[in-house]
Amino acid sequence: MSLFKARDWWASVLGEGEEFDQGCLCVGDVDNSGSGYDKIVVGSFMGMLRIFSPHPAKPDEQTEADAQLLEVQLPDPIIQVEMGKFMLCLLVLVFSGTAGNVEHGDQYQLRLVYEHNLQRTACNMTYGPFGGVTGHHFICIQSMDGMLMFFEQETYAFGRFLPGFLLPGPLSYCIRTDSFITVSSIRQVECYRYETLAVATDADTRQDSDQQSKSSGKRLTADWTLVLGEEALDICVPNTSSAMSSIFVLGERNLFCVKDNGQIRFMKKLEFNPCCFLPYGSVSEGSTNILMCNHNNMLLVYQDVTLKWVAQLSCVPVAVRVANFPELKGLVVTLSSDGHLQCSYMGTDPSFFTAPKVDAREVNYDEVDTEMKMLQKVIREASKTQGMVHRVQTNKSTVYVNRCDTVCPECVLYSQVKIKNRGAVHSPKMTVCVQPPLGVTQDQFVLDSMGMILVSILLSQTSTHKHEVSRIPRVSQCKFNLPLRLVCYPSSAIKNAKYKITVDTNKPPVNLSEVFPDFSEKSENNDSSALGFQLITGSRVIVLASKTSQRYRIQSESFEDIWLVAKELVQRFDRHFASLGVKDFRNSFTGPIPLPEFFETVDHHFELRVNAQKYQDLLSERAVQFRAIQRRLLTRFKDKTPGPLQNLDTLMEGTYRQVIALADAAEDNRERLIQAFTRLRSATHLLILLLSLWQGLSSEQTAILEATLLPLLQDTPQLGWEESVDAAVSHLLKTCLSRSPKDQAISLSTGPLTIPKDTSRLKKHITLLCDRLGKGGRLSLSSEANVPTTVMIAHIFYVHTSIQNCQIVLALVYVCAAKRLCIHII
Repeated sequence: MSLFKARDWWASVLGEGEEFDQGCLCVGDVDNSGSGYDKIVVGSFMGMLRIFSPHPAKPDEQTEADAQLLEVQLPDPIIQVEMGKFMLCLLVLVFSGTAGNVEHGDQYQLRLVYEHNLQRTACNMTYGPFGGVTGHHFICIQSMDGMLMFFEQETYAFGRFLPGFLLPGPLSYCIRTDSFITVSSIRQVECYRYETLAVATDADTRQDSDQQSKSSGKRLTADWTLVLGEEALDICVPNTSSAMSSIFVLGERNLFCVKDNGQIRFMKKLEFNPCCFLPYGSVSEGSTNILMCNHNNMLLVYQDVTLKWVAQLSCVPVAVRVANFPELKGLVVTLSSDGHLQCSYMGTDPSFFTAPKVDAREVNYDEVDTEMKMLQKVIREASKTQGMVHRVQTNKSTVYVNRCDTVCPECVLYSQVKIKNRGAVHSPKMTVCVQPPLGVTQDQFVLDSMGMILVSILLSQTSTHKHEVSRIPRVSQCKFNLPLRLVCYPSSAIKNAKYKITVDTNKPPVNLSEVFPDFSEKSENNDSSALGFQLITGSRVIVLASKTSQRYRIQSESFEDIWLVAKELVQRFDRHFASLGVKDFRNSFTGPIPLPEFFETVDHHFELRVNAQKYQDLLSERAVQFRAIQRRLLTRFKDKTPGPLQNLDTLMEGTYRQVIALADAAEDNRERLIQAFTRLRSATHLLILLLSLWQGLSSEQTAILEATLLPLLQDTPQLGWEESVDAAVSHLLKTCLSRSPKDQAISLSTGPLTIPKDTSRLKKHITLLCDRLGKGGRLSLSSEANVPTTVMIAHIFYVHTSIQNCQIVLALVYVCAAKRLCIHII
């Protein structure tokens, strides 16, 4: 949006319910007054022809009535109006005026000189001194079927069909080369010389033209062509230089300037949808000014490819012209599709706005003091409920996310996102990403300004996309943890549960109310050594603190639900002791690793995947059967002597019911599979957390383990969790967790990843992974492996079947390259 608006000098609304197009506007000295000032000629699809002589409004004048010189209703729609030495376009009319001797002023009339009854539906036209004649202009009309019809005054000269024509395009005439410029349906600019058109074969139909051109040899060919690659909206050839003509073509996404020999002079890529344009002479030698309008009500002024000025219009124009009037020269005349005719100029007017004087009133200091105290109380309460402000900074921008831990009963998190930038930013966008099963009410925001934005969303990751002055996209990303209160609320503690894990620390036990202040206040149990968490899914997780040892037990009736509370407990312990200045605090897990419980979740997920494949196969079989029955029935119905249906209708109805039942069962299984995968991800997160606490893994090793056991965000029919994890774990067992250098030198054969027959191999590899880690193995992608080696060669046998398989192979190649392996991909 432009800061400036086009200043209205004169405006009028033409008719009611009339339509206009780009050829309906023309300016010039239509009455041959010789004053050098222009009049405005407007034609409409309703056949109304109007002529205006605008002048600025005066306090005691009715400008529209005084400015309109003539209004005539013609019998046919007016699709284009041109002004030349034939007076007016197709229906050639003479416009003249008579000086008035009475108060109502001068009188104007329109007189018919000659007309042509067109045998073909016209599309557009152009005019000029065809063939180099002087003193008068000829007319060239393009029909809807691709014929160029030439008229010399009141005489029809000849007609030629354009070769390869499909749909008509814009048409213009170049005086310097005596040629016609158009854009064909194959999106290329084509130039035809008048001499070539004149000597080509004449014909009444396109078939006659093709046959005669083959027999006589005078086939019509273009002088030159230029491929645009997009549709053209308009063509204009301004007469700005006698040495060289420039052909301007307005496309849907680009502006082209072409020399009269077909070579591109320059091209300007547009960042908007243009609607019309007008090239005209510039005061600078060798350059051309261009007026361009777009569908955003903007008027842009270019000098060649350089943008000089932008102004906002009141409507979307379909035609734009430049005219000179007695009071002001160089006015911009625009016409919209619904008849808004406007004369405007570009500039600024000073603002004389002054703030109104406020009525003086006595100030009640007691009320002001009371209101001040109330506002201070609100500020203090708000500051208490505010969470941590997350901040990420790049070279030029900073993103802040201010989190409010107070969660409403609908489990919605309200956050404030504040973006600061030290430079100019164009079209900033904010994208919010969360992990399932959480969601957002709106995942993308287009920011018009860089101020404070209040959004009602669930946040876990915010990315701000910016386009700076250099037009290079930049991204600022801010990651942070959501509050635990978003997915659970305080509950009473129970002593017994099915699944239990124990986290050890090296410091005396602490009060759980201090670690979880947001849960202890509303908890029904006043015991500080026990704390209950009720998840919104219905399950309950309990945290018990030992009064004599440094252990904490986390228990629940659901194995995968323990992960969220266990992770929060470990993180809050780290923050709590760090705030006390304790530097040697450490969490640990003594084992055993709950692999049987984890494998139960894996088996349940794998069973649903197998069921999904079975439902898919059964649906395919029933669909084939249903189509076969349909074909049999159709054959019976088309038979002239129909016979009995032999219960085919009953069979088709039964098959249809089976298809519907299988589709419903497959959809139900798909929903359960999504829930099972979410539980599997939670159980896998818990396994990774316990392994890292058990062996004291670093953040880099934990990241490798997480990438190995959680390679997918969701299951797909082509690639699932089981085969992906099995391939990744097998790779670790053969590289950094191998027993000897001989094991590391073996070939890594990786074929297409498909769903396995069962999970026994996967369970064996995960158990072996935990065993190797328990015996001192370390995860590493560097060149220093656990066992020193000299040269290792990895052979990767791969058949490209899907994008997911390609991603697995790329991951293996990255790991091998990091370990400096010689890679052979077959």
